[in-house]
Amino acid sequence: MTDLQALSDRVEIAALPGEFTDAASVRDYDRFAALFTDDGIWRIPGAGVDFHGRPEIRAGIERLQSAWEFFIQNVHPGGISITGDTATARVYVSKLGRFRTGEFHANYSVYHDRYRRTDAGWRFAERSYEVKYQSDRP
Repeated sequence: MTDLQALSDRVEIAALPGEFTDAASVRDYDRFAALFTDDGIWRIPGAGVDFHGRPEIRAGIERLQSAWEFFIQNVHPGGISITGDTATARVYVSKLGRFRTGEFHANYSVYHDRYRRTDAGWRFAERSYEVKYQSDRP
C-alpha cells in the first residue's frame, strides 16, 4: 500500500463519524444505514440497542429519532488503526438534546468502531456506544 493510499484511507475513515452524525441529525435514514456494511452492527448497550444489518439499522434509527425533538451531537476523532481492508477507531462524542416529552438529555461517550473497506468505500462494520457520563439537567 502506498503512503498516498494510507492517507486516503485515513481521511475516508475519519469522515465517516461526521457523516453518521449529520445523517442522524437531518433524519436522512437511508444515508445513515448506507454508512454501514450490509451485515453491519450498531449497538448502544446502555439503551438496549442492538441492530444488525442495514434494514434493521435503518428502521432502528427512524424509531429512535422519533423520540427526540432535537439533538446535537459533536464528534471528536480518536486513534485510528488500519490493517489492510479493516480498521478500528475510537470516536469521542458530546451530545445534548430534548426528548419530545420535554426531558433534557446530555452525555459524553465513546464510539468503539470497526470499519471494513467495501466496493463503495470504507463503511462501519460495527459501532458500539459507551456512555461515560450523562445528565438530565438542562
